[in-house]
Amino acid sequence: MADRGKTIESNPSHLPFDINDYDYLKKTTKHFSNEIGKGPFGSSLYKGILEDGRTITVMKLAENAPLSDDVYTRFKNGVKILMEREHENVVKVFGYCHETIKKSVESNGRHMFADITETLLCYEYFSTGSVQNLVAKTSNIDWGKRFNIVKGICHGLHYLHSSSIFHMDLNPQNIWLDDNMVPKIANFGFAILELFGQEKFRMNKISDVGSVGYMAPEFRYYGEISAPAPLDIYSLGLIIIEIATGENHCGSEDRDARKFVDQVRQDWTKDVIMFEYPDLDLDGRGQVKTCIDIGLQCLEIDQKKRPSIEKVLSMLNGRDLP
Repeated sequence: MADRGKTIESNPSHLPFDINDYDYLKKTTKHFSNEIGKGPFGSSLYKGILEDGRTITVMKLAENAPLSDDVYTRFKNGVKILMEREHENVVKVFGYCHETIKKSVESNGRHMFADITETLLCYEYFSTGSVQNLVAKTSNIDWGKRFNIVKGICHGLHYLHSSSIFHMDLNPQNIWLDDNMVPKIANFGFAILELFGQEKFRMNKISDVGSVGYMAPEFRYYGEISAPAPLDIYSLGLIIIEIATGENHCGSEDRDARKFVDQVRQDWTKDVIMFEYPDLDLDGRGQVKTCIDIGLQCLEIDQKKRPSIEKVLSMLNGRDLP
């Protein structure tokens, strides 16, 4: 197709060849038919098979995402950070493609060709499931593995925040597990925030953005995103409590999780922990209690009272009392 405006970046240390253009990614995903999930702002996730047989995840953002030069520069910088500075608990980003193509569209009953901007992000693929699956069958996973998953998620979020990258849609489905049960934070909402701008983000806060059950109340009800780190911390708190208690609140009508949080605060005493974890020693039960305490702090209504991710890690490592 003619007159393409194309920007392609990739990380050759991960792949034997560059992630190619839009047509190539379209081919790897069988014309975007291998859908494996949904993201905010109309984005979709696809399974892509490369020429050498390896599998990747292709995140396709909504068509015609409005990028100014400044926003596009910030987007590229964020992606490059993730490409160049790997972390064990964050999925490897292989590259992105931002391309303008000619596409047949229908308008007033007539078909015509129009310039359509496509933006795609390519990263690791895991077939082993997500933390959502873990929460659903917690009784089959011993506490040591679950505690390591909690710590891994926190280390990954610390890496993102220290790089000025904020997820904005942290939930169990967006944290994948590899074959060794190592958590990998995926589906970065930072790209959506940078692409669409804060005003668009506010306007779509309920219908299109994020997972409602894990949204911080200041964002869900008022659209406040001036301090994005506390939004991630709120979501993190809910995930930690779900992993520690084996209870999942999102299947209920308690969409803002307040009843769930109050119930955990009331029920999960030392006696309950001993009953739920009869085989754990004193240190293990102390870890469970610490996780629940940390989770409850992260879920404070007042975002100023929520701990930083550095504070969370300090408490998990026993260097600070919850």
